[in-house]
Amino acid sequence: MITLINARIPAHQDRQQIEINAAGKIERITEMGGRKKGEKIIDMEGDWLSLGGVDLQINGGLGLAFPDLEITDLEKLDKISDYLGNQGIDGYLPTLVTTSVEKFQKSLSVIAKYIEKQQQENRSSAQVLGVHLEGPFLNYEKRGAHPSQYLLNPSIEAIDKIFGDYLSIVKIITLAPELDSSGTVIKYLSDQGITVSLGHSQASQEIAKKAFLQGAKMVTHAFNAMPPLHHRQPGLLGEAIINREVYCGLIADGQHIHPTMIELLLKASNYHQGIFLVSDALAPIGLGDGVYPWDEREIEVKQGTARLFDGTLAGTTLPLLQGVANLVNWGICDLETAILLATESPRKAIGLAGLSVGQPANFLRWQSASNWERLDFRQHFGL
Repeated sequence: MITLINARIPAHQDRQQIEINAAGKIERITEMGGRKKGEKIIDMEGDWLSLGGVDLQINGGLGLAFPDLEITDLEKLDKISDYLGNQGIDGYLPTLVTTSVEKFQKSLSVIAKYIEKQQQENRSSAQVLGVHLEGPFLNYEKRGAHPSQYLLNPSIEAIDKIFGDYLSIVKIITLAPELDSSGTVIKYLSDQGITVSLGHSQASQEIAKKAFLQGAKMVTHAFNAMPPLHHRQPGLLGEAIINREVYCGLIADGQHIHPTMIELLLKASNYHQGIFLVSDALAPIGLGDGVYPWDEREIEVKQGTARLFDGTLAGTTLPLLQGVANLVNWGICDLETAILLATESPRKAIGLAGLSVGQPANFLRWQSASNWERLDFRQHFGL
């Protein structure tokens, strides 16, 4: 048994002590002052302790775009998972942006095989938790950098034809609810246990409200690829903010959304209770600035921001936890809240447990917003 003392845990009052059992899992979390038992006591000296980040929207890594996956890329996926693990990420959803039916199916088959591989090998790297499908059921007018030739109208037939064999690994599907006027697709996906996220959409408040009643529970990259907040037309985002059952993904790179609007959104949404951070990182994450292929086109990365050559914002190459540092450095929230936005909120948004009894003792120890270290006590017990 190992006992960590003087730890600050986000969303807990006062300092805590954590007991870790021989299985490398959290045995007990209590306030300081109780009986401390165990073969070893480690003083956290008041540092914050959290689980690693969970990135629900990441489009590739180390030069490999997830929609371009081939069966020969399993080793490259290992390298991406190792890289993300070293960036403080515990789990992620490879995100497939709009592409051809053939490429969707090929990428899904590779990811399904890779999930099996990770489960068999039990690697100490970031784990693939499933897939986020960001397309093809998007509004043409809000497609952003998505290729228009592959956009489709949502239908149960299209879903079964394109994704049917792989729906079991799909965790999130982003769609424009105005394209599903009857709501049958949203209900069908929700009944399958898939989180429906509204995005790349022109939806009005009324359409969004109906979609949330039909089972949608999330909004993809708030503010981006949707109507802006307006005092007479609240739109999709306005309805999401006032609905306490809905989580919104947020890109905190300073390019996708102005910091003032980020602060407004966080305050209106009760911070981590309605918002989670995503990276929306593209394939060049882990590489330097430069020009890189992106489907049949190219993107240019400058200082971590990726754009098409017509100026369209395509994404970022900054890791998820950079968003934590940004929020604190901009003075928008304290470190405790920023940590929650990257570690606990995304887990809750897809129904995963946060830092609690029974979870693996694999932590991040934070001295500051940009200074953290990985503490994996599973390795102490040879697990």
